[in-house]
Amino acid sequence: MKLKTKSLTLILLGILGLAFGPTLTLAGEKEKDQKQIERGKYLVDFGGCHDCHTPKLFTAQGPHPDMSKALSGHPDSVKVPDLPDGVLGPNKWGAVASNNQTAWQGPWGVSFAANLTPDDKTGIGSWTETQFVKSMRTGKHFGEGRNILPPMPWFSLAILTDEDLNAIFQYLKSLKPIENKVPQPIPPKM
Repeated sequence: MKLKTKSLTLILLGILGLAFGPTLTLAGEKEKDQKQIERGKYLVDFGGCHDCHTPKLFTAQGPHPDMSKALSGHPDSVKVPDLPDGVLGPNKWGAVASNNQTAWQGPWGVSFAANLTPDDKTGIGSWTETQFVKSMRTGKHFGEGRNILPPMPWFSLAILTDEDLNAIFQYLKSLKPIENKVPQPIPPKM
């Protein structure tokens, strides 16, 4: 009789495991994913990504990130003015930022902060985790394209662990997509 009870108990536990095991596994994975996203947000906030990739509003205290456009890059509707000759140089300014700090001009030309939201057409929505990590390791757009230009500190991100870079990517992919086609870089005047 005891053997039958033990056998029935084991069978019942097995059935319950089959029925609820996947749910428990999914819940565990969901919790792990949420922790990774939270880690990514922490790294993005600490790393100052909003400094360049989020357009600014001007307040009495100066420029403040417009979080309704968080990490959407240089606004496609904002044109940068021409820089007067003679502003940049070895004994002059090394770089100049636009008034919303999403475009920068220096010896490399004009660079525009990328749209880091998961919009498929204009952001990183079509990027893979592998492309993102490779971009941060190599300083190349999509991990193999054109150079990522200053002031983007990709070389500082390159020293992060794969786990941290993956967390940043997962956080960026969790954001609300914002359609904003950032201009291509403008080469320096010859």
